[in-house]
Amino acid sequence: MDITEYFEPAEVNMPPRPGNLPETRLGDVIKRFERGKEPPDISGTDLAILGVQEDRNAFNNKGCAQAPQTIRNKLYAICQGDYEVKMTDLGNMKPGNTANDTYFALSNVLTHLLENNVLPIIIGGSQDLTLAQYQAYARLGRIINITAVDYGFDLGNAEEHFDSRSYLSKIILDQPNYLFNYVNMGYQSYFTDNQASQLMERLYFDTFRLGSIRENLQEAEPMVRNTDLFTLDISAVRQSDAPGNGNASPNGFYGEEICKICQYAGISDKVTSAGFYEVNPEKDHHQQTAHLTAQMIWYFIDGYYNRKDDNPARDQNKYKRYIVQMDMYGREIQFYQSKKSGRWWMLMPNTPISNAGIKRNIWIPCSYEDYKTAANNQEIPDKWWKAHQKLSV
Repeated sequence: MDITEYFEPAEVNMPPRPGNLPETRLGDVIKRFERGKEPPDISGTDLAILGVQEDRNAFNNKGCAQAPQTIRNKLYAICQGDYEVKMTDLGNMKPGNTANDTYFALSNVLTHLLENNVLPIIIGGSQDLTLAQYQAYARLGRIINITAVDYGFDLGNAEEHFDSRSYLSKIILDQPNYLFNYVNMGYQSYFTDNQASQLMERLYFDTFRLGSIRENLQEAEPMVRNTDLFTLDISAVRQSDAPGNGNASPNGFYGEEICKICQYAGISDKVTSAGFYEVNPEKDHHQQTAHLTAQMIWYFIDGYYNRKDDNPARDQNKYKRYIVQMDMYGREIQFYQSKKSGRWWMLMPNTPISNAGIKRNIWIPCSYEDYKTAANNQEIPDKWWKAHQKLSV
């Protein structure tokens, strides 16, 4: 499949390199689609950037289609980390005649990248493009987990009016359905409808309030570790740090917190696509939001090149095992800690996963706090209960 026909070159305006510094900026090392030259191929590429200038279904944020250009200008001026970056910038997708045409084209491109083990970094555009991200996995028949960093659940009525605030309901209602779990990080209660919260509970999805994550940011790491698709709405960041968004509000993550979350997403061995959405240059004071988003993407890249290849299902000898007897519940919980990274998992052994009697080991990312909850308090961690309920449905 030739995906280059979907793209046009993106103009990049990098500031001059200071002094005689070596070519270590991302703009110096990323292969990119330049005007008058052949499009780059993706052979030998780990990560691919693609801009999607689509905001026809944006909720209260028209103008975010222009974000890819301003974010690129900031991203390309940042120095790479202490690793060899193998990235290709495919350029900007040509807009479809309708938003649905854009979704179709984007899902085609993403399917091709996923099949070739290239991780796409999508720079939107509005967050309804997450639907195209999901559709790429559905095309491949992959059941996935989604993590969304957002101040709401985006559960509007997609049948009546589809936009960036209703894309999740479209995914949930998709048949056949390939969504196993959805995690929301950073929702704010005063923006969240009670019925939406109740639906999240009935579906056994994982939702975490902004305050609970900020109290212990390290707990965000196991939340995103089991994710395939990562999507981020910049409105989850406080307005003082990211003013360039029509839905910005006084509360949200601080810049350094959102960068750390992006690094956690990058370091997850399971994440295979990431989307950064809703930056609006028309509302961006001194391009502050574009600059922050470029740094968020840098942290995601940094996480990717520091992945630990942790997978307890492959070789349990590389993990310390702790068995906690839960006398009150008449069961035990097995915890595994990686000797390499120190990260934790819970094991649900020989768990039925279908009505056909198929069983397999289920590994649930967790934290040391979850282990202490079980070992010291004799309480079954919420992550274990939710996974158990979901698999029992």
